[in-house]
Amino acid sequence: MPEIIEGAIAPQFSGVDQNGKTISLANYKGKKVVLYFYPKDNTPGCTVEACNLRDHDKLFQKSGYQIIGVSADSVASHIKFATRFGLPFPLIADTEKEICNLYGVWGEKKFLGKTFNGIKRTTFVIDENGIIEKIIDKVNTSAHTSQILTDKIIK
Repeated sequence: MPEIIEGAIAPQFSGVDQNGKTISLANYKGKKVVLYFYPKDNTPGCTVEACNLRDHDKLFQKSGYQIIGVSADSVASHIKFATRFGLPFPLIADTEKEICNLYGVWGEKKFLGKTFNGIKRTTFVIDENGIIEKIIDKVNTSAHTSQILTDKIIK
């Protein structure tokens, strides 16, 4: 598997979102994509991050970006999460961690003194040609839009 670095071709993926729709990177050829991986639905940090992206969805659209979230939660969990917080973008249920492994975000983590495997919160900004133009691995959940759209004024 090629290393996931800025300037590399984004790995192709396909998965089912909270609406039962199959989402593939190939469907977004010619469009910019914000592909964000988050650990778990309805947890404090993940909720703050999703709501920050939701609150700026129109700015992302105006800037030509489609947001796609990915976690290992089930479709049922994504339905509840998206409905509860009014999330307007697809959330892929990667229960088998295939997309997470493809992008190298599944691995050992430490939290509250415990070591376990999980999703490392990471965002990949992919350009219209399928090239990774930015990788954000130190996500500021409450200001994530600003991290992604550094050239835009975010209010």
